[in-house]
Amino acid sequence: MSRGVLVTGASRGVGAEVAKVFARAGDRVMLHCRGAVDRAEQVRAELPGDGHGVVAADLGDPAAIPALVEESAGVLGRIDVLVNNAALFVDEPVSGSRRIGHPLAETSYDEWVSAWRRTLAVNLEGAAHLTWCVARQMLDMDPADGGRRGAIVNVGSRGAYRGEPDVPAYGASKAGLHSLGQSLAVSLAPHDITVTSIAPGFIATDMTEAWLAGPDGDSIRAQSPFNRAATAEEVAEAIYWLASPAAGWSSGAVLDFNGASYLH
Repeated sequence: MSRGVLVTGASRGVGAEVAKVFARAGDRVMLHCRGAVDRAEQVRAELPGDGHGVVAADLGDPAAIPALVEESAGVLGRIDVLVNNAALFVDEPVSGSRRIGHPLAETSYDEWVSAWRRTLAVNLEGAAHLTWCVARQMLDMDPADGGRRGAIVNVGSRGAYRGEPDVPAYGASKAGLHSLGQSLAVSLAPHDITVTSIAPGFIATDMTEAWLAGPDGDSIRAQSPFNRAATAEEVAEAIYWLASPAAGWSSGAVLDFNGASYLH
């Protein structure tokens, strides 16, 4: 049975690949983006099947989220699967500075506060508010419509465990996302809604291409004994499985997906 799937951050990278995997399986996909509507429309145009759409919203703005969900449900008919993929990794660089991220020893207090507020607003609070809206819609579904009521997959990070010294707000936001998923897995299980998370390591995408091709590329690949980074397609396939009925008993789990680059 075709499902309605909302994927955040779907204009490129992992989100775009997730959209493609679900669409190839016959699902209807709503691709969320913050502002790259043209790029998201290009991805949508490549998806097989019908019933797909694009929606733009800033997840850092709580007031924008109910309308995002309402529009998505209107296009899809219903949202059966939510993939919380959108995230900020590196905050905008300070004017005149080439520094990346917000390492404590090199960051002013005002810059530090700004980085934390923006990162948590999108990566953690945005995902939490979006999940509330989608889960409440799932609770209103009629089980007689067929299948499991819903599945939610959070895209976390290895950085939640390994640490992110240059972007600590990112690492903390992903640790919070993992914890949020486990809390909601317990509270939503009686309603037949599963919640899982995936914690990828370094992923080869168009956004990380420069790093992998640069002087740090070999050391990045060497983090894994496979001596490579994950592909976006591999991560997308894992997310698809976590959202499948076959993975139902994994609700509450955080799947390490890092090529044995970090074990804990």
